[in-house]
Amino acid sequence: MPLCRAVRGLAFPAPGTRVVAMNPPATMPPDFDAGFRDKLEDLFRWRRDVRRFRSDPVDGETLRELLGLAALAPSVGNAQPWRFVTVGDAARRAAIRSNFERCNADALADYAGERAKLYATLKLNGFDQAPEHIAVFLDTATERGHGLGAKTMPETLAYSVVGAIQTFWLAARARGIGVGWVSILDADEVRATLDVPDDWSLIAYLCVGYPEEQHEDPELQRHGWQERVDVEKFILER
Repeated sequence: MPLCRAVRGLAFPAPGTRVVAMNPPATMPPDFDAGFRDKLEDLFRWRRDVRRFRSDPVDGETLRELLGLAALAPSVGNAQPWRFVTVGDAARRAAIRSNFERCNADALADYAGERAKLYATLKLNGFDQAPEHIAVFLDTATERGHGLGAKTMPETLAYSVVGAIQTFWLAARARGIGVGWVSILDADEVRATLDVPDDWSLIAYLCVGYPEEQHEDPELQRHGWQERVDVEKFILER
């Protein structure tokens, strides 16, 4: 019995023939040479938490492209639990800023003496200058991923969103765009202000735009809050 029968020049398996699926041809990975690795290290070193922005708008197509790159980040179970909310409404932005001011005053009260004085001088947000605001949420009720990998460590869903934020951040920096992460906020109030589902959990509120100034060293290090520690202090062997 022939294995195939031809129909108008096309070959089809004969009835009863076992068909073995063929894997698609492998795609050759790029050559990440020494020059690329040096540039990648530069990107890591120059990725800074930006608080001072120019008022120039970020092109909408560029912003969508960056969010598309963010979604290339890994996620537990391929759950893709990130939800991005662009915040352009002036009233909502004002409410977020008021939220920050209350939380920041409460945080300042935790410090005393010289540390309190130093804290009061720090610029900890870019609300007024950054042309783009993006709130990044975790969808805690997502059914994508079918729970794979998250039963014993459900926090990996949040870690997945953080990975997407870092991917966004690096991709933005590579295009000369700065990102600042504002964490001094009441997360439940942000969720209410932005009118998103109750089962979304705020992970980050990002200020995005072109930096007014650029530095290789972290701002908190430059202004005397905290020096960077050698990673060797954080590596254990067992």
